[in-house]
Amino acid sequence: MPLVRIDARSDKPAPVLQAIADGVHRALVDVIGIPEDDRFQIISTHGDGELVFDRHYMGVERQDVVFVQITLVRGRTEERKKELYRQIVANLRADAGIRPEDVVITLVENERIDWSVGEGRAQLVDGV
Repeated sequence: MPLVRIDARSDKPAPVLQAIADGVHRALVDVIGIPEDDRFQIISTHGDGELVFDRHYMGVERQDVVFVQITLVRGRTEERKKELYRQIVANLRADAGIRPEDVVITLVENERIDWSVGEGRAQLVDGV
């Protein structure tokens, strides 16, 4: 059960934000194998000066960054993670018109015990 946080500029239209959210989710389903209905996302928009990034860090020329932070249970291989990054960027380019250079992705991994998806229970440990 990933939890996805998406941060973008506030001037992005709602359909573009939806396309970004959909593209990230589709990559998680296709690459990581999460169930289609396992969708938990937080989309935050920010005004001028509220998203700070280096425009040239590590030789990537950024203009209008979209930050994607995915919290998920530990256990994916390095190659699977790299494929997830590639697929997210491809989806956002095709569906939302976001330049690949402008997509910054971070994964935050934890253990199954670190999740409660409602009712104050640890469903990923105890079962449904």
